[in-house]
This record gives sequence, structure tokens and C-alpha cells, in this order.
Amino acid sequence: MAFFGKAHTRGHIVAEINVTPLTDVFLVLLIIFMITTSAMVKPAADVDLPKAAPNEEEAKGVLVTITPSREIYVNERPVAGDDATIASVLRDTLGRTQDKVVILAGDKQVILGEVVRVLGLAKEAGATGFALASE
Repeated sequence: MAFFGKAHTRGHIVAEINVTPLTDVFLVLLIIFMITTSAMVKPAADVDLPKAAPNEEEAKGVLVTITPSREIYVNERPVAGDDATIASVLRDTLGRTQDKVVILAGDKQVILGEVVRVLGLAKEAGATGFALASE
């Protein structure tokens, strides 16, 4: 607001709001709210979760093992040959089981492409689920 004439002369009331103390009050209130909010929120680390019992039952399905030398075993039976042979053995084994799940146990040194190839053959053979075995 602009004043025309002499500013702050006697007898005139200056009606200006000083914004600096108002800003200071708002910043102090913001800090207070931030501190109280962080104290009210309970961190997730303090949550007491229920404990799961160790899984004693054996996994059901067809166990396919791949060795580092690319040997493939289906339920501890060695399978040698091309993809058609592996697919037919998987199809026969999956046909005899109730659970159509293939559990893949591969060595750390097995290449990912080999794993994907075997999982693709298992899917073609009729597997409906896949699992990866670990220690």
C-alpha cells in the first residue's frame, strides 16, 4: 500500500501487518507438528509378528535337477538326449503325479539359459506350477 504524503506523522495510524513475526510463528508451529507426528507414528520395526512353524512336510511335485555339466535328472533318474526326450520323460512323470508342479534344483554354476530351457520344456509337458529349490 502506498502512502501519499508524509509517512508516520503524528496523529495518523499506520495499519500495516508485519509479516516476519507471523512467518516465524508458523515455522515454529510446523516444527512442533512435525516432531509430535513423528513421535505418534509407531515404526514398523517394533511390530511383533507371529512366528511361522518350520515346514516339515516334503514338497510335492516333480524334482528336476541340473548339474554344472548340464546333466538333467528327473526325480533322481538321469535323462540324456535332446529336448524331445526330456519333454517326454517330464510328460510321463507329470502324468503319474497328482501335483503338476516342477521343482527345479540347479547348481550355482548352471547358466540361466539352461534353466529357462528346462522350464519351457516342463511347461510344454503340462506343468502348471514351478518352484526353485534352495538350501
